[in-house]
Amino acid sequence: MLDNWVVMPTCLPLVLRHCHTCAAGRFWANGKFRINAHHKLLDVWLLVLCTGCGETAKLTVLERVNVRSVPPRLLERLHDNDLGLAAELLRDPLLLRRNRVALDWDGAWRLDTGGSGRPAVAGTAHQASDEAVDVSVRFAARIPVRPLRLIAEGCGLSRGGAARLLTEGKLVSAVRLDRRISGDFTFTLKH
Repeated sequence: MLDNWVVMPTCLPLVLRHCHTCAAGRFWANGKFRINAHHKLLDVWLLVLCTGCGETAKLTVLERVNVRSVPPRLLERLHDNDLGLAAELLRDPLLLRRNRVALDWDGAWRLDTGGSGRPAVAGTAHQASDEAVDVSVRFAARIPVRPLRLIAEGCGLSRGGAARLLTEGKLVSAVRLDRRISGDFTFTLKH
């Protein structure tokens, strides 16, 4: 039996960055952009607000780019303060590296198990058969999370219970399940 799970974002993640006003470390993006034109050159920033004091900071999106090299649809989305564009840009590793920031995804994602019910776990009340269950986990966005956390949530276990299955050899995967990953993986739950 093969189950398909998806890790999906539910809102924009917080931006981890030092605030120069109040020394807080988290900012939230409200989807607003600032565009400055210098003759034929554009500068574009994504505005983020400090969660502590509300101070505005800017994340550089485009710097000194010729206006003709910006696709018209992108320029329109920037002028419209497109929240979807802000989400796309926050997922761009180059933008994060250029601005020296990281993302805090806590509380900004959910696990969709497809409504197929939870896989039967050996030794629990809802154990259905002796058949092994293969689960494919797909990430809709680059959300760093420990696979053991996802497995525990998807199977209705505690994290310790999921770790116990791993040490007993009843949980098998080609990836390390105790390290954060943000890419698709599969695992097998044996009975």
